[in-house]
Amino acid sequence: MDLSTLLTGTVMGYFVVFARIGSALLFMPGFAENTVPVRQRLLFGLILSAALFPVSGVGPIVEDRPVALMLLFGAEVTVGLWIGLVGRTLLSALQFAGYQIALMSGLANALAPNTGSMEGATSLAAMLIAGATALIFITDLHHIIIRSLLMSYQVFAPGSFMLAELTDQFARAVQVSLYMGLSIAAPFYIAGLVLNVGMGLANRMMASLQVFFIAQPALIVAGLALMVLAIPTMMRGFLEPFADWLATYEF
Repeated sequence: MDLSTLLTGTVMGYFVVFARIGSALLFMPGFAENTVPVRQRLLFGLILSAALFPVSGVGPIVEDRPVALMLLFGAEVTVGLWIGLVGRTLLSALQFAGYQIALMSGLANALAPNTGSMEGATSLAAMLIAGATALIFITDLHHIIIRSLLMSYQVFAPGSFMLAELTDQFARAVQVSLYMGLSIAAPFYIAGLVLNVGMGLANRMMASLQVFFIAQPALIVAGLALMVLAIPTMMRGFLEPFADWLATYEF
């Protein structure tokens, strides 16, 4: 192999690594937030791919058949998108929980700017997503994300993927995300049910009681107070399953 072929194969191998890592970073929590400019995200993907390329096991690729190259890059992009989308699906559990908490607390109409790659309608959902994103870096979970991207080459060989397995795991991720969201919001369901039932009974006993004007401030105060007490456990309920998935790629 002459020098020109070696350099061409090395550059091709680098872009194969970038196809997977760059695709994963498009949706990966912590790296794909709208607050990070697109150019900085692209630059980080290029630098990270260059750093991981020597240890990824992807050597120089000498391939001049266009169809084979398209299949190779298509497989790498598919695997990368799957990794990023599953991570984003798990993060969406906090968005779902935040909306349910706001609904039970009477703050569903308190809208906030979108802070993630998915639409976050309420201020509580935006706060939970922002808190989880900050904790990813505070707890060094971003190191595990980078390590999992490197480990993906041991799980998925370059140029190959199992579509049925990826589809099954993505469906499981949706199931786990919904379960996490319901688990995180469960205390607020109970508190909202108790308060609403109490106000309903009070209204039946005193028909002239202005229930809405009394219940709404009580719901807001109770919801915010419960969130202050429960938010450490809520964040742990997302971070631990997310870290476990990054270590195994399985549910």
